[in-house]
Amino acid sequence: MATPPLILVIAALLGAAYMLVALPARNRLVSIGLGALAGGAGSLLFMVPLNYCTFEAERTPADVILGVILIGAGMLLLLLPVRYLADRLMNRAPVLEAQQVPGAFRMSGLVPLALLAPTLIILALFIYYPSLDTFRLSTLLARLGTARTAFVCVDNFTRLTRDNIYLDSFVLTLLLSFAIVTIGLVLGLLVATMAYQPIKGAKIYRALLIWPYSISPVVAGIIFLLLFNPTGGIINHFLDNLVGVTIPWLNNPTFAPWVVIIASVWKSMGFNVLFYIAGLQNVPEDLKEAASIDGANALQRFVRIVVPLLSPITLFLIITNTTYAFFDTFGTIDYLTSGGPLRSTSTLMYNVYQVGIQNNDLGKGAAQSIIVFVMVIGLTVIQFRTAGRQVTYGA
Repeated sequence: MATPPLILVIAALLGAAYMLVALPARNRLVSIGLGALAGGAGSLLFMVPLNYCTFEAERTPADVILGVILIGAGMLLLLLPVRYLADRLMNRAPVLEAQQVPGAFRMSGLVPLALLAPTLIILALFIYYPSLDTFRLSTLLARLGTARTAFVCVDNFTRLTRDNIYLDSFVLTLLLSFAIVTIGLVLGLLVATMAYQPIKGAKIYRALLIWPYSISPVVAGIIFLLLFNPTGGIINHFLDNLVGVTIPWLNNPTFAPWVVIIASVWKSMGFNVLFYIAGLQNVPEDLKEAASIDGANALQRFVRIVVPLLSPITLFLIITNTTYAFFDTFGTIDYLTSGGPLRSTSTLMYNVYQVGIQNNDLGKGAAQSIIVFVMVIGLTVIQFRTAGRQVTYGA
């Protein structure tokens, strides 16, 4: 197996090669030195806390692969900012000292830091430290209510690859998120387009369309539980009286996910409508008038002009709705279906709650929460890299 010194040397060589290619050729020695330092230090970022346990002789191939991924992630976390700073310094043109204007205010470098200090302290206490503690907890065998823990390296992560229940939740989360984001954006744009029409009392019903966003996901779950309850729900009451049919909405694995999707789309609808209405106000009317003169009908003007000009808002809503579908649907699912029936609505986030709180396995729960966090970041980067290229800024 690879030894720590060998890993350090390989990481330093890879970092030096990366910086040599990325930075200007006239500073090769500096590029090689910075790349070697950043690459070597990056390889230590995750491996030192883990004591290189992923490369021990008794480890599985999955552990080794995860170790390599962690080394690569640590290297990127240091190489990218070092490359950016070095590139800025090397390409910076010499600045002639300007004559000081009498009475001009020169801000010290400590002033911005002092102004940012309260925010940075709050972020460090309530976000950064808990995040780091979650990473620490994910490497332990820890039970809720007991003080004793045991170091298990990355077993809490690699064992998930053999957990069929978790893999089912993984696929279910992707499908539910795709449905919530797609249906929510399409309906949000259609409703916003209709609500944008200049009719009497528009401000009133626009406010009524937006208000569901102000309620919590828990309240949304309770509302839709009253609507779709199989025994005493309002929907089944009307169906029974009208056509003599009742549907087991929350007791059937086929219908329950769709109830969660409908509730989540309704909850996020106001947010989407609000931003789309704001975007429609910035669509130039002269473009639509010119297209109308050229013979384009209403649908063609909407597809060819309005939709492309709304692409920056659409990209923003895709990212925010994806985050909502992964995290904020937990409250709705908890009160609406409790992950059932037959785990048909047990998403990754709800699985974290079941494993970490209900089953008292804090280590596995922390590992699963990190996976969800990394997935959202990865999907956001992919969306920026793919959909971001199709975004049109400006008229």
